[in-house]
Amino acid sequence: MTTLFTFVPSRNHKFPDHPERPGRLDILESMLPSCGAERIEPVRAKEEQVVRVHPMGMIRSIQEACTQGPGIIDYAPTFVTQTSYEDAMLAAGGVLTCTQAVMNGEAKNAFAIVRPPGHHAEPDRAMGFCLFSNIAIAAQDLLANGLKRVMVIDYDAHHGNGTQAAFLNEERAGFISTHQWGIYPGTGRINDAPHAKKRIVNVPLPAHAGDESFLQIADEIFEPMVKSFQPEMLLVSAGFDSHWNDPITSLGLSTRGFYNVSKKLVEMAGKYCNGKIVFVLEGGYDPHNVANGAAAVFDALTSRPLRNEAGDASPYKEPDCEPRIAEIRKRHGLS
Repeated sequence: MTTLFTFVPSRNHKFPDHPERPGRLDILESMLPSCGAERIEPVRAKEEQVVRVHPMGMIRSIQEACTQGPGIIDYAPTFVTQTSYEDAMLAAGGVLTCTQAVMNGEAKNAFAIVRPPGHHAEPDRAMGFCLFSNIAIAAQDLLANGLKRVMVIDYDAHHGNGTQAAFLNEERAGFISTHQWGIYPGTGRINDAPHAKKRIVNVPLPAHAGDESFLQIADEIFEPMVKSFQPEMLLVSAGFDSHWNDPITSLGLSTRGFYNVSKKLVEMAGKYCNGKIVFVLEGGYDPHNVANGAAAVFDALTSRPLRNEAGDASPYKEPDCEPRIAEIRKRHGLS
């Protein structure tokens, strides 16, 4: 079986001087022919799939805002254009296309490279550059089609508040978010969702937490959580704004760091989920980092060594995240 990918650049979903722009993907697009995976065309999401996460009224409000676009629809600022509703439906559909192919055994694993991103969109509102919660829609689709449990692991620099909100009362869905503490959207505290201990896990991190911290988090939080929750598929919100020189964040990962953590997640899927894993693009606002990070994910998915040693190790000293990791392990019974 092969690795699949889908590519939804949404070239008309753009707004002047906005960091979430089609150009984020330009360098990545040029390397896709050599990524080692097979391209699959995305199938637009159906409203009955999206409505499993977003009420119809919310879907219609986005549709209406787009007919009146272009414009800003929240303070992040989140924008829409006249094509954004269809762009967002195709982005959600790109993730669904990948997850369905993996669930049905048509692919070993997959990477959905889509925009607009999704992990900030809450059930009742678009926010944080996101219109619909792509990964939560895919998770609910998997559950509706026979999977008993799924888990989302989110290593974007920002908290996946939308995914968390979608999963708050969905006991079949697990969620772990690593994120830089103190930046947008201001959510993702360790003690969030007290009713969902051992299922919803937040890992807020200080600035410059990077390659070493993420390796430790993968070993001491991700893997024991996956082992205990026993999902049948892993979905990964891959945000390359966790790179140390992203223009709007301050975490500390390098290209090698993205490879290492992605490789560990692929290995966990092999160990606990029959190999079933799908990565989904979220943030990342430097086109070089997005291309290098995505290439690292493809190398992990296709069981290859890292081909592009970007030489981009963080110049900053990593903070000691050991006490934070120990606190999270204790809270969720992982110690």
